[in-house]
Amino acid sequence: MITVHHLNNSRSQRILWLLEELELPYEIVRYQRDPATMLAPDSLRAIHPLGKSPVITDGVVTLAETGAIVEYVAERYGNGRLRPVPGTPQALQCKCWLHYAEGSAMPPLLLNLIFDRIETQPAPFFIRPVLRMIAGKVKSGFVGPQLKLHLDYMETALGQSSWFAGDEFTIADIQMSFPLEAAAARAGLDAGRPHLWRFLETIHARPAYRHALEKGGPYDYVS
Repeated sequence: MITVHHLNNSRSQRILWLLEELELPYEIVRYQRDPATMLAPDSLRAIHPLGKSPVITDGVVTLAETGAIVEYVAERYGNGRLRPVPGTPQALQCKCWLHYAEGSAMPPLLLNLIFDRIETQPAPFFIRPVLRMIAGKVKSGFVGPQLKLHLDYMETALGQSSWFAGDEFTIADIQMSFPLEAAAARAGLDAGRPHLWRFLETIHARPAYRHALEKGGPYDYVS
């Protein structure tokens, strides 16, 4: 049976959702972030050297990285579900979005979070204005334009098909959920991008998504 090493408010919520969509049995081992640093506890390093989530164990297999876990579970247990037919344009799209989610969409969101914290973290009074000025310039000159570029790109993609890999719900949509939820929580994504907003409303209404929330516990990226 798959064991999900689940950190609150993390990418591992997607793994719970995937397992619920596939109706697979699984166990959860829970970990809580440090409330001051928001980092995962050191106990996760006993499972994987990086000490990050998600990590799954499945028999002798220990696997980290969300995209790798999603592909592993779908390939081993999906029986063709949630994946386009191999060799089709949709299958290539699916693979692209699986990599895009963490490789391209998440970096500007993480930079935005870092510079938001720089602007708001306590600092000596003579340094604080300099830090805020630097953070503001980086956000307005680089991070903000990058966020707009990627949100526009994703909005256009969902204007062309119902889901990211075509007209069928796939693992690509599960993988893409976290950057879009993060963007809605802290990067200005709202109903002004109707296709992305519809996507979030639709996935949040899926029964498997709701069941994953019930099992995973509080999750700040969904109301």
